[in-house]
Amino acid sequence: MHYCQSCETPVAMEPRNGHAVCPECGRADDVAAPGPLFVVTGASGSGKTAVLAGLARRLQGRCVTFDADLLMDAAGALSGSRPIDWPAFRDAWLAVAHGVAQSGMPTVLLGPFIPTHLQELPARRWIGDIHFIVLDCPDELRRARINARPPWRSRDIEEQVEFGQWLRRNIADRVDTSSELQKTPRRPSPHGSTAI
Repeated sequence: MHYCQSCETPVAMEPRNGHAVCPECGRADDVAAPGPLFVVTGASGSGKTAVLAGLARRLQGRCVTFDADLLMDAAGALSGSRPIDWPAFRDAWLAVAHGVAQSGMPTVLLGPFIPTHLQELPARRWIGDIHFIVLDCPDELRRARINARPPWRSRDIEEQVEFGQWLRRNIADRVDTSSELQKTPRRPSPHGSTAI
């Protein structure tokens, strides 16, 4: 991520006390402040997209808020005919969060990430503490929300229910969105109920 501008060959710099330091020549650059990252995770149908705009408005001036899907089309284009390289996709988001931290702001990232997705990535060492919170809802409500989506959206319902259950068991900080999202405009479901 940071390369020494003094060495004759590309040398990856290392984070040290808020600086990027070259292990070869000792050059230190002041562009490596390690900011915190706040991850709002959740299985599909938990309400990440529904809360994005309101959360971004509420945190304006204090955090920079992103939906991880913003880079999805770019990741697909860069992959060409190959499947998306998910570790590289996540690492790109860590690089974005590190860049945001240089302006003195933490990043809030909404996406279906878990702690082990981020720990071993190359850019992890440039990030401060990472905090996770889960958006969650009952399994049947998740099924209804996913079923109410446009036909082009994925229908991996049971996989998402299982992922939601895993998050429930493994990440302590949770927000139940089954009632929180009632204030959000709703659209009719093809099954006769309403869903986000």
